Amino acid sequence: MTTFPADRNIIITGFMGTGKTTIGRLLAERLGRLFVDMDEAIEAHFGKPISQVFADEGEPAFRVVEAQLCQRMAAEKGIVVSTGGGALVNPASRQALAESGVLLCLTASVDEILARLESMTDRPLLPGDVDEKRARIRALLHARRQAYAAISHQIDTTARTPEQIVERILHSLDAEMEAPGMTLLPVSSPSGSYDICIGGGLLRQIGSLLRDRGLRPGPVAVVTHDAIAENHYAAVEASLTAAGYEPALCPIPDGEQHKRLDVISTLYDRFLAAGLDRRSAVIALGGGVAGDMAGFAAATYLRGVPFVQAPTSLLAMVDASVGGKTGVDLPQGKNLVGAFKQPQLVVIDPDTLATLPADEFRSGLAEVIKHGIIGAPDLFAELEEYGPTSMAHLIANAVRVKIAVVEEDPFEQGRRAVLNLGHTFGHAIEQVSGYSIRHGEGVALGMVAAAKLSLLLGRCDPALVERIRAVIERHDLPVHVAGYSVDQIIAAMATDKKRSAQTLRFVIPQAIGDVVVIDDPGSAIVRQAVQSIVKK
Repeated sequence: MTTFPADRNIIITGFMGTGKTTIGRLLAERLGRLFVDMDEAIEAHFGKPISQVFADEGEPAFRVVEAQLCQRMAAEKGIVVSTGGGALVNPASRQALAESGVLLCLTASVDEILARLESMTDRPLLPGDVDEKRARIRALLHARRQAYAAISHQIDTTARTPEQIVERILHSLDAEMEAPGMTLLPVSSPSGSYDICIGGGLLRQIGSLLRDRGLRPGPVAVVTHDAIAENHYAAVEASLTAAGYEPALCPIPDGEQHKRLDVISTLYDRFLAAGLDRRSAVIALGGGVAGDMAGFAAATYLRGVPFVQAPTSLLAMVDASVGGKTGVDLPQGKNLVGAFKQPQLVVIDPDTLATLPADEFRSGLAEVIKHGIIGAPDLFAELEEYGPTSMAHLIANAVRVKIAVVEEDPFEQGRRAVLNLGHTFGHAIEQVSGYSIRHGEGVALGMVAAAKLSLLLGRCDPALVERIRAVIERHDLPVHVAGYSVDQIIAAMATDKKRSAQTLRFVIPQAIGDVVVIDDPGSAIVRQAVQSIVKK
């Protein structure tokens, strides 16, 4: 049972069709609280259905009464309230209700909303046939996106039962008690569950987050490199010390070229010098390289010690920090030596992105785009059309895609392979460039090539290739590479660790939200796909 204070209100809002009334009633029953449905209260005020209120009185009259009711609800204590979809677009209403308790925004995909509302005829803001309704849903979501994004706790209701949604809300209430405004995403793994915590300023609370999850105070190692340490280590050190930990700074050189076994051996020496035992945590503070190296060291030191991810790059936040894959490189290719090491906690502080170079930020956006193509059409459309409303929400939406995949396939035996969209091409490009081309840039190029491969195989239409190319270009990521030959890139693919026996595997998009894994499409067609991204 949640420890959320009994005198604080719980306000559930979100777009129509996301289940506010159903979920509000179920939550109130679960917590033994009074439930108030604002739409029902407004209908009682006017003495007629809301659709008739819109027809007779007009939307402005409805909004006046709605705003007045929000103020009255804010004066109550300990209730569960479900609002209309547009109620908290009003900043004064949103502020008043937020001050009375916690706001929770229910979300769902456009397709899910349409399916739930398609047969309903009592929605005054949603007239017309299916196509008109879809267009209207998208337009209203766009108009309200800033208001919804101002709410920290977002609960995706797509393809979930009411009971599952209530459990997620209870989890969010616990997160609010631990760190106000924190988004908490639980992840299940074979070695147990762990939390991904997302919120501005969370690095300053990392010590209490570790302690709350039972990580024993005492020596801990913080693996990072000098530039990250200069910007963020002081806050991490202060938080850990205040929580009873004894942090030891363990610097590593920056860059993919240093992700080697000989550098890992220096970490073992530092762990021993710091007095780390089998219950001492190793914390990765930095980007994907720091996470890979610290995770591999944590997996192998004393046959395994607790591991915590504190990613500071967008790429690491949405990709490398989730799923437990760690590794180092050999001269023959990337990540050829590694281990699965699930973290016990992931702390994502979007404020750290303020110190991230612009080209590194764009590199991370490539992985966000990739996740949109794999399993989040609405996220892809957001990037395609008007951009993110909030970094915390953008990160959370991208991370949710990866969580769903890795929970289904934690050891990369099947479904998880779809996360390699763009990687077979991209890793080869990185390798031939001597890693002067960033991982995200390689993935961006790889996604363009994968889309072209899909088209050549007759698995998608030309419009999809253009959509993917356009959204990559829109975010200043490359769609062509110069200075390297097609033969060089194809040769580099031969060392890709994702090959099966002598067969290369590719992930190709068939539609946004629909990707498949294919084996051996033929050397001639692969060459054509590579040629499509190589500028002569």
